[in-house]
Amino acid sequence: MRLARSIRGRLFVVLVTATVFVWLCASAWIFLQTRREVEHVLDTRLQEAARMVSSLAFNGSGATDTLAMPDNSLPQTTSYERQLSCQIWSLDGRLMARSSGAPSNSLGGDDDGFSDRLVDGETWRVYAVSDPGKRIRVLVGDRLGLRERLVSDLILGLLWPAMFIVPLLGFLIWGILGRGLRPLQTMATDLKRRGVEDLSPLEVDHAPPELAPLASSLNGLFKRVDAVRRHERDFTAFAAHELRTPIAGLKVQAQVAMGTKDSSQRNAALHNIILSVDRISRLSRQLLTVARLDAQLHEDVRQEVNVLQLLSEIMAEMPASTGLRVILNDSLRNATIVTSRDLLAIALRNLHENALHHNNGQGAISWKAVTSGAVVEITIEDDGPGIPESEMHLVKSRFFRGRHKSSSGSGLGLAITEIAVTRLNGSLTLSNRASKTGLRAVVRLPANLPADAG
Repeated sequence: MRLARSIRGRLFVVLVTATVFVWLCASAWIFLQTRREVEHVLDTRLQEAARMVSSLAFNGSGATDTLAMPDNSLPQTTSYERQLSCQIWSLDGRLMARSSGAPSNSLGGDDDGFSDRLVDGETWRVYAVSDPGKRIRVLVGDRLGLRERLVSDLILGLLWPAMFIVPLLGFLIWGILGRGLRPLQTMATDLKRRGVEDLSPLEVDHAPPELAPLASSLNGLFKRVDAVRRHERDFTAFAAHELRTPIAGLKVQAQVAMGTKDSSQRNAALHNIILSVDRISRLSRQLLTVARLDAQLHEDVRQEVNVLQLLSEIMAEMPASTGLRVILNDSLRNATIVTSRDLLAIALRNLHENALHHNNGQGAISWKAVTSGAVVEITIEDDGPGIPESEMHLVKSRFFRGRHKSSSGSGLGLAITEIAVTRLNGSLTLSNRASKTGLRAVVRLPANLPADAG
């Protein structure tokens, strides 16, 4: 069973089977060709012998006396000796002479030329030639059984060596396959000896051409695995750092609340505790979202999504404070996208939450949408401090908070939005508002997400 599953075993069986099949086909072709050529040669010999005997008898050399034998019994033929038999008949039907071993019954009929005749239980191949001037008819024939035996002996002479050559050929094929597959075994041994941390690339330049694609693919896999592992380590380190700060502040504020007798100081400490809990809660939720996006655990079911309806649901989950206005432009009413609702909700929710935290409960947040051909642009503008131009290229990085960070921010909101929008075959563009302070975020998405995207 193990041999049948191995590449070496399969190649061995295929090559040996193909070799034997080709050998048998060649033997069959040689058998047919040899039989045809042998029959042609023997027929020619019959024809020449008959004409020679007829010529001798015509010259009156006493050929009929020299061909006659007193013993007319038919000898048992065990070899190719006396293969030919000759008879000389008068045209009036008298046997005038016959060669040694020739049957006493006539070998042929009344017609000249080649014919097959059954004589004394054996099939003969006979050539007959008549000489009306001498009034004789010469018949020369041989047994077809001897012809078949001659051809069979020739074929057996070719096949007998195969009984020894096929095992030798199988041994050579097995050895050659083992030598040819040695680089694969060397690569497997190299991989087996590696430790879990060893993701160094395999040697490709000196690998056989057949193994080079496999080595390149494995090197690509090693590179991706190494990148994922480094990313997970960085992500874990950043997450631990971001969680440590609010937890430490939470402990301090709890100690203050427990130790003070001043009610105003206690209330302030409890308020800070609530802020810390909110930040930890938000950070935990965003970490889970990032982990799910990285692992692609969201079910990207394409469906028709109305942007206005989706934003209304998001606003209901995260209501704005009293002094902050959220404006939903009428253009959102006609903005409908065929896309993944979960991923689009993640992107818009994080943009909205980011705007809420940077507006500090004042000003306005406005949403609008523009459909242009097969692209839908969703824009959000806030009245927050915006982003310094020097930090604009960093704000999509994970855990980057910048100079204008909010007290409850985690540095993950824009990174999550970027991941979700990319999964939707879209793009996220950030810029500071020109007319006033604040940030403008534009999400460009295909109006109809391809089925194989995400």
